[in-house]
Amino acid sequence: MKYQVGDKILVLHSNEEGEVIDIINDKMVMIEVRGVKFPAYMDQIDFPYFKRFTEKKLFPPKKEKIYVEDVRKEKTQVQKVIDGLWLSFFPKFESDEFGDDVVVELKVYLVNRTDKAYNFNYSLQYFGKPEFELRNEINAFNDFYLHDVDFEDMNDSPSFNFDFSLLKTEKSKADYYETFVKIKPKQLFNRIEELKQKGEANFTYRLFEFYPDKPLDLDLDLPVKGAKVYSLQDIRKHLQPARSVVDLHIEKLSDSWKQMSNAEILGIQLKEFEKWYELAIVHRQPQLIIIHGIGTGKLRDEIHDLLRGKKEVKSFVNQYHPNFGYGATEIYFQY
Repeated sequence: MKYQVGDKILVLHSNEEGEVIDIINDKMVMIEVRGVKFPAYMDQIDFPYFKRFTEKKLFPPKKEKIYVEDVRKEKTQVQKVIDGLWLSFFPKFESDEFGDDVVVELKVYLVNRTDKAYNFNYSLQYFGKPEFELRNEINAFNDFYLHDVDFEDMNDSPSFNFDFSLLKTEKSKADYYETFVKIKPKQLFNRIEELKQKGEANFTYRLFEFYPDKPLDLDLDLPVKGAKVYSLQDIRKHLQPARSVVDLHIEKLSDSWKQMSNAEILGIQLKEFEKWYELAIVHRQPQLIIIHGIGTGKLRDEIHDLLRGKKEVKSFVNQYHPNFGYGATEIYFQY
């Protein structure tokens, strides 16, 4: 192969020098230029030695007179496009025994095309069970390499889950934002074929366009007579983001729980459950995990009784979970 990891290269269209950091396939490599990593076809780059040689002059060029009207105007700075935060997949191809290019793995990147920096918690789950977890931060207009995923594992219902918060907090912005990407095998196959036909290097999913504002303190109960009624789409813009996992342990909900009776504690826990359940429904969340603990089983039984009467619940199960043991119930919704 012409290039190897560590080779210094020249990007032909921008005349910038960089370095090869990974080999994607026999036609494409991953390069880094001034701290930015991106894929490039091999015919778009070259070794920089010829450029360096031709730039060396035996004699300095003779200075010419420059007239005012000939002075070049200062270049205007190109404004960076702000279009959201994306999850990007770079397929790595290899030739099989028939000479066909097949995908063997996917390189997963987080791409930030916003002017804000974020903390993030990331987890990859198969059939609801965590396989890979990472906690880090990503700066504005930057990208972050997450990990590689074997292509054959994409048949196991992968879910790419994220929990974001602002690195520099703002009073008007939400404390956190949860989102996820689930890719069905047929959908993935179509994206790969489309990518190959267009000669592109990656395919992406937008996680959000703008980091959400802090939610208004809205009551989810039915409006009183004469009150203005908003559409569900308008309400979603102002509601608190839904959470995929809710912990109902009382010490997480109140600092003064030791002075409470069991009935008071149960009331607070059920009210918290109803709040996050309603938010999950409004945001049309596919599933929700409620951590109720084991204890006497009173809270679990109360929640299960409530779930049996809710039409949005497709099913729920209290089984062993690698993170929560038997102390959590997984709820699956239908819309």
